[in-house]
Amino acid sequence: MTRYADIPKPIRSGLVVVDPELGIPQRVIVLQFNPDALERSVAPQAAGGEGDSGGGGSGSGDRNEALRLKGPAQETWKFTAEIDATDQLDVAAPDGIHPELAVLEMLVQPTIAQLLAASKLTKKGTIEISPIEMPLTLFTWGSKRVMPVRLTELSVNESAFDVNLNPIRASLSIGMKVLTVSDLPAGHPGAALYLAHLAQKEQLARKALGGSLAQLGLGRGI
Repeated sequence: MTRYADIPKPIRSGLVVVDPELGIPQRVIVLQFNPDALERSVAPQAAGGEGDSGGGGSGSGDRNEALRLKGPAQETWKFTAEIDATDQLDVAAPDGIHPELAVLEMLVQPTIAQLLAASKLTKKGTIEISPIEMPLTLFTWGSKRVMPVRLTELSVNESAFDVNLNPIRASLSIGMKVLTVSDLPAGHPGAALYLAHLAQKEQLARKALGGSLAQLGLGRGI
């Protein structure tokens, strides 16, 4: 007879905020519910430009570059996350889900300290102010998908509130771009994490069962 304790708990998806210099996790954000669906887009970085290839043909770009890649594919992810305080009635939530929303919004916001530091440099007459560097963010979807990302979209739909108008239920549309070695400087912890992510893809691809030419109606060869 199977006991409830023997049933493995499902792994949660989430985000890990990492110090960009030390590579040490600063915060772990576990999504309350795993999204029901993931929307992914993978666009190759093809070499060569657009336009006619010359010689009267109708192709585009340089013929010598047709099968070449400039770098890793540009990969984007999009999903909807749900946060619901009513699902955790045994946990006190005097602020509703404000804290959960705030921690996600701070992934795309500089801190007060960073803004004040930039303001001081401006007042000192510094001509060029370096853009504020944010912590490295990792998106995790099980052990086979751990990748450095930059949030490109965070849309919040709050749908229920308590008597103090604290939000207690919300749906978030989250868009992310996977950061590759083309996006990050050499030696950056995120670059190494991307290579590990790509190595995982290569490993999984080798496990896929190959087909045969006969299945394609090409039994006599190409």
